[in-house]
Amino acid sequence: MKAPTPRALRRYAAKCLGLERYLRQPGDGRPRPRIPAGALLWAMLIVRLLREISFHAVEQLVHSGCHALCVAQTFGDDALSYFTERLDPAVTRAALIATLHRAKRNKAFEDSRFIGLAIDGTTAGHSAQRGCEMCRPQRDAKREVIGYAHQMASISVVGAGLSLPFDAEPYGPGDSEYAAGQRMLLRAQKQLGPRFADYLVVDGEYATAPFLHTARQAGIPIVARLKDNLPELSQSVHRRFAATPPTHVYNDGSDRVEVWDADDFAPWETLHWDRVRVLRYRQIKPDKTVVEAQWLTDLPSRRVGSLSLYHLAKSRWEIENQGFNDAKNRYGLEHICHHHPNSILMVWLLLLLALVIERLYRIRYLHRGMHRVLSADQLCRLLWLSLGKPALNTG
Repeated sequence: MKAPTPRALRRYAAKCLGLERYLRQPGDGRPRPRIPAGALLWAMLIVRLLREISFHAVEQLVHSGCHALCVAQTFGDDALSYFTERLDPAVTRAALIATLHRAKRNKAFEDSRFIGLAIDGTTAGHSAQRGCEMCRPQRDAKREVIGYAHQMASISVVGAGLSLPFDAEPYGPGDSEYAAGQRMLLRAQKQLGPRFADYLVVDGEYATAPFLHTARQAGIPIVARLKDNLPELSQSVHRRFAATPPTHVYNDGSDRVEVWDADDFAPWETLHWDRVRVLRYRQIKPDKTVVEAQWLTDLPSRRVGSLSLYHLAKSRWEIENQGFNDAKNRYGLEHICHHHPNSILMVWLLLLLALVIERLYRIRYLHRGMHRVLSADQLCRLLWLSLGKPALNTG
């Protein structure tokens, strides 16, 4: 295996993932561009994978004279601000969807019985002053404004051996994570199609009749955390399961998992389901730590057994750990490069695209044959090391 380089990574994205046209024509809305859109776009993607998070860092790297970056022209950080203000988000969203379809056709998920989607929200950018119309006030216990933040909902492929976050939906004043999640779900299912994913997993905030009806309208079964915001169902589940032994007990790796599973609970008044299936689990780890949770679903037991449903529920944590945590701690999700609503959204979407390209390249493409899977840190170091090599040896 040749050492990874930015040039090899771009070739992989263009040829293997079918992104050549997008990398040249990413929806540029500038009326009279002097700098090719492809140069600006690739610079933002590769520099993000080098874990430099600001437009100023992009400017410094492209001005360094390093041909190994595979960026054809130099430019300043103001060019990136102007560029991202005028990029069409729909074009990048379509590129992300097309990449997922290409990955599925190329059997990137072939080792998984179920492909899941997860939706969740997070804060992604803080400022002391309000900088744009999408800034949401942050208040202390006295309800006094102490700053402003940008917030978003995101959706990711989970449960299939690859966590691939592929869309973001901002919410501003008067909006909510819940509403943004609904918009994003309908858009994703329309673009992905009804047969791409087998289930959707969400936290308890989304376990409401309108959202569950939206999921059914989108044609995707849902697994949602059951919490005290549904008191009638929660109390019914507690009364029944507290009085009975576990339905099944499993050894899952080094963990002991006790599950209670029943699919005949009555729906609450506003939920238009015939019945509700509820899974309660108690996960006992080797150090005796106990994790307990309850989940509701419309997946029938004849299709998904108790242990499989347990794993589907646990896959929700991927959007937290491999999604938000990675994006914030390694790739600068919380950094606001340019305080403009469209620019902020485009930086988020391009960060997600960089993650999708990196993970497919690192975990699937480089892993061919007997090659081991590189960690994200190892790939980042190799990309940096390749920048110091003569252009002739860049891949």
